[in-house]
Amino acid sequence: MSLKGINAYRKGNLKQDVSEADPHKLTLMLLQGALDRIAYAKGAMERKELIEKADYISKASAIIMHLRDTLDLELGGDVASNLFSLYNYMVEQLGNAHVKNDLKILDEVSSLLTPIRDAWVQIPEEAKQEAYETQRQNRQAV
Repeated sequence: MSLKGINAYRKGNLKQDVSEADPHKLTLMLLQGALDRIAYAKGAMERKELIEKADYISKASAIIMHLRDTLDLELGGDVASNLFSLYNYMVEQLGNAHVKNDLKILDEVSSLLTPIRDAWVQIPEEAKQEAYETQRQNRQAV
């Protein structure tokens, strides 16, 4: 099977995963997607593939900005505010890594994002369901 066929298959599976995902799983997919794009950017940087590096850094930045912009700062309090600041820092650092071609900066961003992803994985199922139900009720009340 050609690489093009494999990539089309993966994209089809991703679309299905996204369409069937709950908000928790979508966030987890975004976190993992950002980490993957950072890893790909590192590989491209090491191979001196500047266009690919820029593309992967851009995609990682876009994912992190989306995560930042979907935080509920009112409901989330200090935790959401701190995450907002951390996501801003990560986006800034990704830009610095791109300009400086600095692998260590990409490693730093990965080291900041990985514990967030790991903590997200550890959320108990009951808490996920409770949060989802609260969010659903809040939307209906509006």
